[in-house]
Amino acid sequence: MLDLAFIRNHPDIVKEAARVKYNPIDIDYLLEVDRRVLDLQHEVEEAHAEQNKISKRVQQAGKDKAQRDALIAEGKGLAERIRALEPKLNRLEEERQQLLYLVPNIPDPSAPIGKDESDNVPIRYWGQKPRFDFEPLDHYALMQKLDVVDIARAVKIAGARSYALKGDAARLELALMNFAMDRIARKGFTPLIVPAMAREFCFIGNGQFPKGRDQVYAIEGEDTFLVGTAEVSITGMYKDEILSYEDLPLTFVGFCPCFRKEAGTYGKDTRGVFRIHQFNKVEQYVITIADHKESVRWHEQLLANSEELVQALELPYRVVNVCTGDMGDGKVGMYDLECWIPSEGRYRETHSCSYFHEWQARRVNVRYRDEDGKVKFVHTLNNTAIASPRILLPLFEVHQQPDGSVRIPEALRPFMGGQEYIKPREGVKVER
Repeated sequence: MLDLAFIRNHPDIVKEAARVKYNPIDIDYLLEVDRRVLDLQHEVEEAHAEQNKISKRVQQAGKDKAQRDALIAEGKGLAERIRALEPKLNRLEEERQQLLYLVPNIPDPSAPIGKDESDNVPIRYWGQKPRFDFEPLDHYALMQKLDVVDIARAVKIAGARSYALKGDAARLELALMNFAMDRIARKGFTPLIVPAMAREFCFIGNGQFPKGRDQVYAIEGEDTFLVGTAEVSITGMYKDEILSYEDLPLTFVGFCPCFRKEAGTYGKDTRGVFRIHQFNKVEQYVITIADHKESVRWHEQLLANSEELVQALELPYRVVNVCTGDMGDGKVGMYDLECWIPSEGRYRETHSCSYFHEWQARRVNVRYRDEDGKVKFVHTLNNTAIASPRILLPLFEVHQQPDGSVRIPEALRPFMGGQEYIKPREGVKVER
């Protein structure tokens, strides 16, 4: 979240950030609640100060019973006044805190102004779109033909938007996870396997609560929820800690199973395994010093890491600079990497790369001592390394062969026992 003092001193800047991010929060109302909090705090503090004075005067009154009784009565009146004020103050402070969670971050001037993904700005392209001299299949038809997916039985188990990978697709997904972990770890990032369950403060810190609760599975009877990215768990790891300057940056590559309700997507992307409730993901995460240039440098590095992975998978893609209305409340800047999906004739998002400045760190109170010993909030960044099964769509479609097989990119072969192709099994029917 933003510094409350910044909001007080620069309300117009915050209002503009809310406007371009299509965030309906009423900043004037937040500031009015803040003024009421400050007034009540001042009133309570004055009452406590008066109580202290009366206590001293009671001691000074000595044996003067009348004066002592009058002072004691006055003290009781103050205590009753404080007891009446404090619940009001607590309610207002809680309301202010909940409003603060909704205040968007200030986007970088380089972020395009826009409402949704149609306003994102492509900044570069890589790779050649495949040209087929045969009738290509979409990913789902391919996976059926290869007998590597079973959606019907998965739906029997877990309901809509479920899937089961089988055979070489199951091996391929594990190969992708290992490939990404290995490549990023070789760059000095610390590998993590983190809990897929996290307490509420992690989601607040990440920025997914309070707005995104409808996308999250709650575990009944517990203060835990299923995460939609390792970023949630990693954000909570250093809650309330003060790190040393020498420890930064902290760079992680984290894996965990991920879960997402996909609320509001009824009827959207229902074919195949693009938009599903459970998936696996390897996430890059950086905690660094409170310096804009350093955040930008890491933002570009994380994106470069993802591009390296996708290039190794030999998938054509483009990078887009995400507009203000599509980037989400917490982000200062965001890139999406979108892979080419031949069956759809368009690029689809497979990776996101974001930086937050101190917006997340304030929510979980993660700080560090700088070179001069001053305590500051850290900056955080995150980026998708690989998410599956979404990456399987371009992987299967781009690398499909005339005989119905799928070529495994060379970079993945060491993780597949040297296997070069996923080949079809005879007698498997394909639903078109």
